[in-house]
Amino acid sequence: MDLALQIEQLFRTDRKKFLGFIRQRVRSAEEAEDILQDVFTNVLSASHNVSKPIENIASWVFTAVRNRIIDSYRKKRAETFSDMQLPGQSDDGSDSFESFISDYSTSPETELMRKTIWEAVLEGLDELPAEQREVFVKNEFEGIPFRQIADDTGVNINTLLARKRYAVLHLRKRLQEMYDTIDQ
Repeated sequence: MDLALQIEQLFRTDRKKFLGFIRQRVRSAEEAEDILQDVFTNVLSASHNVSKPIENIASWVFTAVRNRIIDSYRKKRAETFSDMQLPGQSDDGSDSFESFISDYSTSPETELMRKTIWEAVLEGLDELPAEQREVFVKNEFEGIPFRQIADDTGVNINTLLARKRYAVLHLRKRLQEMYDTIDQ
């Protein structure tokens, strides 16, 4: 069977599996769908230039998917703390922590909420290991890209991404009670 036909068949039969794999590693369903379409388009184009038979096409495609996900992390900032959504929050970003923190209105309620959130974030950061806290602060608060942090520290970008992710997960867990209160 022609390689292009095998790839098309793989797309039809394993599309949901690939999409699930991607979705676990990116922020949105739309981004996952874009990555999947991009990968299969590129793989189909590349299949015309393949001269040797590919023993495991699914593995080849999974490798392309994984590489594309890594590329997407390199091309844009990693997940930021301000990207967090509250339970029941709409996808348009309304009611995000960022809206409370960056809202410059002076009502007592928003001031209290802003102060409470910042205190909880800072307390959560104090609980983190120094490496995670440093990466989070540099990337999130100071806006330093991972490439520059890697160059400055000599630490691999994937390690920095993992440290930032652990920090974000810790802060999310730490602030879950606050999420629940805001959602009510």
